[in-house]
Amino acid sequence: MNHRTALLLSGALALTPGLTSAQGADAYPTRPVRILVGLAPGGGTDIQARLFAQKLTENVGRSFIVENRTGAGGTIAYSLASKAPPDGYTLLAVASGYSITPAIYSKLPYDPLKDLAPISLVVQAPLLLLAHPSLPVKSAKDLVAMARAKPGILDFGSAGHGTSTGMALEMFRTMGSLKVTHVPYKGTGQALIETMSGQVHAIFGNPLSSYQHVKSGRLRGLGVSTPQRSKIFPELPTIAESGVPGYETATWFGMLAPAGTPPAIINKVNAELLKTLKAPEVLERLAPDGGEPVGSTPEQFTQHLQREIARWRKVVKDAGIPMQ
Repeated sequence: MNHRTALLLSGALALTPGLTSAQGADAYPTRPVRILVGLAPGGGTDIQARLFAQKLTENVGRSFIVENRTGAGGTIAYSLASKAPPDGYTLLAVASGYSITPAIYSKLPYDPLKDLAPISLVVQAPLLLLAHPSLPVKSAKDLVAMARAKPGILDFGSAGHGTSTGMALEMFRTMGSLKVTHVPYKGTGQALIETMSGQVHAIFGNPLSSYQHVKSGRLRGLGVSTPQRSKIFPELPTIAESGVPGYETATWFGMLAPAGTPPAIINKVNAELLKTLKAPEVLERLAPDGGEPVGSTPEQFTQHLQREIARWRKVVKDAGIPMQ
């Protein structure tokens, strides 16, 4: 090959990036992939990240390693991921708190919609409206009626301001025009203990950490936060049908990559996640925690994030929550 031919060939390749991108995706990954998690080990996001990392490792034949980088409500991990090389070797596992953060922090070191590329909304689960068994209510409808009949009498615990359970309560309070007291705790565990001991009357809980207490009788399930009844908890009515029309929120799990990651690699990871969601052992693991498989496209996950961020910004404004 002479010098002129080589220049022509290199120019042709430069004009066909899809070819080289596809070739790179075919070989990807050639080394271990890290999955950043912004929350502590043992929590819902960490558990699901490790479940999918294990299956991706088995299916792809390369290691997918979960790395917990905690702090600042997850924003440390989000920022690290946004600044990582866009080569597919750093992924970010997120939950619903990712869409709440832009509503409560006035300044972030990253743009949640521009600096990270959605791969897939993987799993969704309802939040459960729960009450202490001594409270004379049997359903979400009863609780709403009690809150309206006796304004200010009910205390609700939460995992803290800005958490998914705390924001679910604020949306419940504002959309239902309810006068209830929000008692934030330092984490889900403490909030559940205080509700089970009767220090507060009710709470929104993640099924992963709370449903075991419903089964044991220490808490009473009253309703679910999703617009449709849950396949896992079909006996529980939706809050929307219980006196707060339009109420809708869920806890969810998804994956992103640094913006600029080649679409071919995004699509390959997406396909592997969807494949993993069909594995019986994964579905069996998700079911007891209320997890329902979604497996969206990157475009659908983008739209989901846009809706969620807009929803929580409205809740923060309506509830008068000061930004940090």
